[in-house]
Amino acid sequence: MAKDDANPKVLAGVLGILLGGLGIHKFVLGYTKEGIIMLLVSLIGSLVLVGPMVMGLIGLIEGILYLTKSDEEFIATYVTGKKGWF
Repeated sequence: MAKDDANPKVLAGVLGILLGGLGIHKFVLGYTKEGIIMLLVSLIGSLVLVGPMVMGLIGLIEGILYLTKSDEEFIATYVTGKKGWF
């Protein structure tokens, strides 16, 4: 498989690590519903700080998972397989 811009692995991984609580990495992968859930939980939960911390942790874990998978495994799991969480 040739490396090209069609593989959002690095972008999604970095965004998951840096801005994971906002769900931006989900939008990059085309998971609108999951991205909106993460964004809303972070915004609504910000009153008690639990929401952003949990969503940030999920984003961090997902970002690391994205970056540690091979390109083929990433595409099979998240692009073709449409696995929305972890």
